[in-house]
Amino acid sequence: MSKVVFECNECGDKHTKWQGKCNSCGAWNSLVETIAENPKTTRYAGLTSNSTVVSLNRIEAQDVLRQKTGIHELDRVLGGGLALGSVILIGGDPGIGKSTLLLQTMDQLSNTGKVLYITGEESIQQAALRASRLGVDGKDNLRLLAEIKLNAIASAIDSEKPQVVVIDSIQTMFTELLQSAPGSVAQVRECASILTRIAKQRNITIIMVGHVTKDGSIAGPRVLEHIVDAVLYFEGDQHSNFRMIRSVKNRFGAVNELGIFAMTDKGLKEVTNPSALFLSSYRSSTPGSCILVTQEGSKAILVEVQALVDQCHVMPPKRLAVGMDSYRLAMLIAIMQRNLGISLYDQDIFLNIVGGVKVSEPAVDLAVALAIISSFKNKALPEKLAVFGEVGLSGEIRTVQKGQERIKEAAKLGFEKIIVPKANAPRDSIKDVEVVKATDLSQVVNYCFN
Repeated sequence: MSKVVFECNECGDKHTKWQGKCNSCGAWNSLVETIAENPKTTRYAGLTSNSTVVSLNRIEAQDVLRQKTGIHELDRVLGGGLALGSVILIGGDPGIGKSTLLLQTMDQLSNTGKVLYITGEESIQQAALRASRLGVDGKDNLRLLAEIKLNAIASAIDSEKPQVVVIDSIQTMFTELLQSAPGSVAQVRECASILTRIAKQRNITIIMVGHVTKDGSIAGPRVLEHIVDAVLYFEGDQHSNFRMIRSVKNRFGAVNELGIFAMTDKGLKEVTNPSALFLSSYRSSTPGSCILVTQEGSKAILVEVQALVDQCHVMPPKRLAVGMDSYRLAMLIAIMQRNLGISLYDQDIFLNIVGGVKVSEPAVDLAVALAIISSFKNKALPEKLAVFGEVGLSGEIRTVQKGQERIKEAAKLGFEKIIVPKANAPRDSIKDVEVVKATDLSQVVNYCFN
């Protein structure tokens, strides 16, 4: 009879019985039941090592070779294209468009070499039907395989010798070296490790699709994210046409890069000017609306911040935020009450970042504060005004990163007034643009409403 153990899906530590907290990493409710592995021989016994110790100054540093995907937004998120020999993990909610994006990417890559798309969730006929709907013409270099057994996948990679391989998805794959079911912690971790070794040994790129949990993180052990070279998250509301792909880990490029797509009946289309798209319905005469210049990786994006302040009828008042941290909203409300003398203790406050964008940087502070004050006073902000800046606890406006890029993007889109932290002000004046150097929140409020 097989012995049952409980394995932590955060760190992989094993326990003999179920308990609420993992003894190794301290995570709560992370233990899952699995079958204890007892192989007759270690599965790494046949591996030999040819590694040698060398001095760092004798190693010639070379830039990693990259392959363009033909999709500019995806290339930028990856840091310039697919790095040869890299392993990429992409996660997202079901139906968000992961398989659609990868099939379109493989279609572009098949123009320059052989690629292999391995599906464990669909049949070949289903994949072909989706390709026909997307307008993928089915080149000879675009090869399909419906398989979940890892040994068969490794054999197919050796025989086909593709440049890029897509595994859709890693949770459906299993290796016969383990007895547990596909999707278990042990299977996901082991399959990812074997595929990573294949990618490094054969110098090919492997893209793995990962399922996500209810909180949006990739399902399976957290060590899965440490194994791969890049982790991408595909975000977006299924009721909206916008899709965003964000890098949270990248050994070959910058993190927090953001690529934006629009979902159409012919698949995903790149959005080259997201600021204009997010501001398409903006009305400058509306109270409670402010334009924020946010920075996503190397790209400055203008988004609309909307606030609604209404008299509270049931205590305590509501504080709801969509697109930003609700704790930061509560902190900004306290700052405004303390430093501006505005009484918001009996007001319901609702905040929304338009377009489904999630802003986590502190530069959102000034736009949020102005939107709330504008709604509270029922008075619109000046026309063609854009702002950015972090607000300190004493009401001071603090500097943020990449201020010059933000100012240039706002000026390019026709904004004539830009409120910036004093340290981010440009040295030279900009034609037809008034740059307001802000030092504290009260100064900004006097400029906007007096």
